[in-house]
Amino acid sequence: MFEWLVSPFVEYGFMQRALLGSLVLSVSCAPVGVFLMLRRMSLTGDAMSHAILPGAAIGFVLFGLEIMPMTIGGLVVGLLVALGSGFVSRFTVQKEDASMAAFYLISLAVGVLLVSWRGSSVDLMHVLFGSVLALNDEALVLILGIAVVTFLALGIFWRALVAECLDPLFLRSVSRIGGPTHLLFLVLVVLNLVGGFQALGTLLSVGLMMLPAVTSRFWSNDVRALCGIAIAIAVVSSLGGLLLSYHASMPSGPAIIMVAGVAYLFSALFGRRGVLASALPSRRHTSA
Repeated sequence: MFEWLVSPFVEYGFMQRALLGSLVLSVSCAPVGVFLMLRRMSLTGDAMSHAILPGAAIGFVLFGLEIMPMTIGGLVVGLLVALGSGFVSRFTVQKEDASMAAFYLISLAVGVLLVSWRGSSVDLMHVLFGSVLALNDEALVLILGIAVVTFLALGIFWRALVAECLDPLFLRSVSRIGGPTHLLFLVLVVLNLVGGFQALGTLLSVGLMMLPAVTSRFWSNDVRALCGIAIAIAVVSSLGGLLLSYHASMPSGPAIIMVAGVAYLFSALFGRRGVLASALPSRRHTSA
């Protein structure tokens, strides 16, 4: 058991860095995913993860696979896409989900073309799917920095974020911080997607953010509890995915997301608010 569970992280430095990066991402991304879920913006997170691709691709074209240029590019373009889709939905007849879909599809196409133009198929796969086993010290520092910023923001603006999440119209009617709070939240989403991009690529970075969050909904209805459960699921998924990747020779990023997906299916069936729990009262009523 020791050899199967612990030995890979003791013997190999790349596994240690992968574990540290994945755990920090789990702690940082999962609470942001909970707020996205409560806002009914789960698919927006997926769109935003693709939206950072052109910025990362520009950094790649100019500087190669360097972390900071790709990170800054992804952050800038991700925020521009979020603000641009919001601007279109505010001043036209189009809803925000439709404008976000349009922006993300354009961004994804432009990003893939840019990477394909200057790089190989290997570079494209790295950008799209990441490589958590290839995290270096610079990437870990970036991920840690994003986690610190996220927790400081959540700690300081928790009440405002919860209020803006559950009843944004009420918050804007009684306070002027509704707009800035929404902008802060978008920044946190893009930051964590950029951090996840370093390990999981643009296509899978949203997985560690959203799957634990939506899974936690089957176990609780309290915001703080949802965040704690989502973090626990993300941590277990990261650890299980890395072990599965090591022992079964699977790609590490997809393995992590697959374990999170199994946790979702299990919770959907057996969770306190899952399918079986919902069916029990009707069975008792029928037997009575």
